Amino acid sequence: MTKNFLDLPYRSVKPRTSGITSLIDNGVPTKFFMDVIESNAHLIDIVKFGWCTALVTKDLEQKIECLKKNSVNYYFGGTLFEKAFSQNKIEEFYNFLKKYKCTIMEISDGTFAISRHDKTRHITDFSKEFYVLSEVGKKDIEEADNMPISQWIDEILHDLAAGASKVILEARESGESGICDAQGNLREDLVSSISNSRFRASDAIWEAPNKMLQTSFITALGPNVNLANIPFEDVIGLETLRLGIRSDTFNLYDPIQIKKISPPADEMPYFPIPRRIGEDTGKYSAFL
Repeated sequence: MTKNFLDLPYRSVKPRTSGITSLIDNGVPTKFFMDVIESNAHLIDIVKFGWCTALVTKDLEQKIECLKKNSVNYYFGGTLFEKAFSQNKIEEFYNFLKKYKCTIMEISDGTFAISRHDKTRHITDFSKEFYVLSEVGKKDIEEADNMPISQWIDEILHDLAAGASKVILEARESGESGICDAQGNLREDLVSSISNSRFRASDAIWEAPNKMLQTSFITALGPNVNLANIPFEDVIGLETLRLGIRSDTFNLYDPIQIKKISPPADEMPYFPIPRRIGEDTGKYSAFL
């Protein structure tokens, strides 16, 4: 690693619960996949095999082995869970997770309608054995726009209480739905309301598939915001945004601000009101 001589904001280090960078593999070539992971594993926390690509990726085992060797976590996207649920194949889905030795899994209802009762039941059941990521938000733009802010917050709190370790906030891989509008702009009122709700900042993972959204979240929530759906080619660029050494965030921090916003990783700030139900269990803490 190059020795740094600049005043830069503190960045949490792996394994971490805040400042997470989660990539999306939507079918990238295997050699490119391996090159990115081997070159940048120190900056990458998780890789999501997006959509249901795990079912059609010829080199899935080879990719997973690369992740394991480089201490990068992985999971299969929520669409795979939703498809299995829609076909009443949850047991087969569970066996698929076990086959590939997954420790993380995602439960979502962004495409297929799942009742709150069923979503809660599966979060609770899977959390006994997996580090569960729940996703909140709809992929359909009209549905997302019509979802009240109060519903977003209610679902986030409910999923965390049910056993989800973190909640992913939907933006799709296009960045044009969920927490974004159809033009790809961040819905600042929604993000502000969620950020001032009753859970820890590190419990939220915001999907940010492009530079504009990455910059917006870092500006609003700081360098150690959890970000997901990051393209493979954006790993280094995102880290420079976090550190304020790229033009988009160049003037975001000064030395005085850096000292104020840069606590050690175990002192990362909470959202204003106390932690969620069951926070102190410590289960699967080694994975993230």
